[in-house]
Amino acid sequence: MKNAKPQDVDAYIAAAPKETQRKLKELRAIIKKTAPDADERLSYGMPYYAWNGRLAYFSIWKEHIGLYVPTPVVEEHAAELAAYETSSATVRLPLAKKLPVALIRKLITARMRKNAEKGKIGAKGKSAT
Repeated sequence: MKNAKPQDVDAYIAAAPKETQRKLKELRAIIKKTAPDADERLSYGMPYYAWNGRLAYFSIWKEHIGLYVPTPVVEEHAAELAAYETSSATVRLPLAKKLPVALIRKLITARMRKNAEKGKIGAKGKSAT
């Protein structure tokens, strides 16, 4: 990434190396299509999506794109993610491989479900309605 801090997701992608911009745009489109009502902004200097809470972040690295989905979604899909380097909330998507579109959609959808469930219950376990 260039030294200037981007002010929005378009600027973040434009500041990425040319050869990675297509993949970043593709990942962005996958997230937006899966969660069309999600708010998009930068958080911690990277693209961030919120829908009834934290949904996902992504960032560009030298050899991969980091996709960050709040726990426990990555852990719950460990078998499907066996071909990728992961940690509790991170999936490293190698730049040398095609993005796993269906799998990314599945992770985002799973996080949306968790956020929706969380939104129905207040802090003390009572209905928020």
